[in-house]
Amino acid sequence: MDYKLDISIVIPLYNEEESLFELHTWIQNVVHENNFKYEIIFIDDGSKDNSWEIVEKLKDVNPAIHGIKFQRNYGKSAALQKGFEAAIGKVVITMDADLQDSPDEIPDLYKMITKDDFDVVSGWKKRRHDPISKTIPTKLYNWAARKLTGIYLHDFNCGLKAYKYEVVKSIEVYGDMHRYIPPLAKYAGFNKIGEKVVEHQARKYGVTKFGFNRFVNGPLDLLSVVFMGKFGKKPMHLFGAIGMLLFFIGFVFAFYMIFDKLFWHTSAKHLVERTEFFLTLVCMILGVQFFLAGFLAELVGRNSSTRNTYLVEKVI
Repeated sequence: MDYKLDISIVIPLYNEEESLFELHTWIQNVVHENNFKYEIIFIDDGSKDNSWEIVEKLKDVNPAIHGIKFQRNYGKSAALQKGFEAAIGKVVITMDADLQDSPDEIPDLYKMITKDDFDVVSGWKKRRHDPISKTIPTKLYNWAARKLTGIYLHDFNCGLKAYKYEVVKSIEVYGDMHRYIPPLAKYAGFNKIGEKVVEHQARKYGVTKFGFNRFVNGPLDLLSVVFMGKFGKKPMHLFGAIGMLLFFIGFVFAFYMIFDKLFWHTSAKHLVERTEFFLTLVCMILGVQFFLAGFLAELVGRNSSTRNTYLVEKVI
């Protein structure tokens, strides 16, 4: 494929007016030193401060800058998805706008994609400048993600990542799935996923934009990613198998009670008075329900679009 640019740098932002000028200068110095043909795509996720006005000023002095402004706050995943749709570089690099991700990592990330032929390279903030309220849950999430996805990365949620162009055009990021883009890439068929230790800067301006709801959303999103990756195109394989197993267990209990009543006479109770009778009913009813859930999921999946619509206010 004849790529138009070497690098697309996708930067979601929300109320980051203090850091944007400094971040732009830093990125510009790095890409010019390495003679990269590049673009910077700022996605303003409904900021309430002057972030968008600053993006417009940067656009006036640097034509390589592009901006997308959401009408309201949709979240980081939506911003990344819009950035991925707009990117035209051979390598797509994502980073946060708060200066905690270092643009100095860009050349090495680019090399790992182009020279070492990785599909995805995820940053690993080995030495973090975050409070313990963030580091402990992050360790737990990363452990669970490794076990469930089979991808052995130390830091799934690092904002500094690099992708082949083909990867970002093959996945859809929604909800809060930005934490688990490597598994999304894997389930899309891109299996060469690497990791690079990156420098993590202490926060210089503002405060974190993520609240305690991430402690609930994180595990739920991980389960969603694993389910959609393994069974998203074939939900009947999961729900149908569980339903058949439960129905079979119920049938075994029913056969046992009937055989016992007719031939063994080990219990004088009526069938409806026996514990096995209620286990039989529960297993058979649940079995039918799981089977129907899989059947309906197949119908919905084959007749609906998964694309999300985000209202964009401005594009430059």
